[in-house]
Amino acid sequence: MKTGLGRVLERVRNDESGSAVVEFVFVGILLTFLTLGVLQLGLALHVRNTIQDAASEGARWGALIDSTPAEGVQRTKELITTAVGDQYAQDIAVSSQQWMGAPATVITVKAPLPMIGLWGPATSMEVSGHAATEVLH
Repeated sequence: MKTGLGRVLERVRNDESGSAVVEFVFVGILLTFLTLGVLQLGLALHVRNTIQDAASEGARWGALIDSTPAEGVQRTKELITTAVGDQYAQDIAVSSQQWMGAPATVITVKAPLPMIGLWGPATSMEVSGHAATEVLH
């Protein structure tokens, strides 16, 4: 013979009313975080590719015969600032070196990797653009 408390506990254990709402909330939260993660990954890849393209374009600009490496840095800064913002164009360096056996202009950009929206830890991403330096023979 069950006591009154035992019958109430048995009824609560076997009652599934309201479980659909809880399952919906759990699945909704999971899908929301999954969607936000995919969007954030897309944003991070967009920022990286944009900075990579700007570094390459700046290196090509600075490698021209009638241009200087400093002008390549300025071009890189302009492209990054226009595309993704000034906070990504803070640390840009230029060097002249041998690359694949030819003199080259190399522009390196260190920028934050966006982790939450467009914010992230400083100098966590480094990309370089290379271009063969034009020379007169």
